[in-house]
Amino acid sequence: MAEYWFYHLEASPVEAVLPNLLEKTLERGWRALVKLPMDGLKAMDDHLWTYRDQSFLPHGRDDEPMTAYQPVVLSAEAETAEGFQAVFLVGGEEVTDMSGVERCLVMINGRSEEATKAARTQWKLLKDAGETISYWQQVGGRWDKKA
Repeated sequence: MAEYWFYHLEASPVEAVLPNLLEKTLERGWRALVKLPMDGLKAMDDHLWTYRDQSFLPHGRDDEPMTAYQPVVLSAEAETAEGFQAVFLVGGEEVTDMSGVERCLVMINGRSEEATKAARTQWKLLKDAGETISYWQQVGGRWDKKA
């Protein structure tokens, strides 16, 4: 059963936060699925290659060849997380089948009232279902666990 961690981004956009979280995921030896809206797929793909001068995050898109060999997979269409230990949900996206997932990280755009409201609804549904959930709020450059 997956743990759900809600990350409320208030000071930084997801592009600034996601690479670091993905690096930590890879350090654990986990494979990660990042589900995001189609209109952000190319920009995130490009960003993960160039976000830091001295390194990049090895990754691929699920609409390209060799996806099975990638430690991080970007997708706008995945409905199952089979084969991944970590799932990152960006822009309100969802994955229907979370079988085998250790941790699901829900990235909340704190600058959007609509996104925050949707995350609260998702939190309540998961809590009512008895899932293990926690809430992390961005305070300056660090994360504080609030719940």
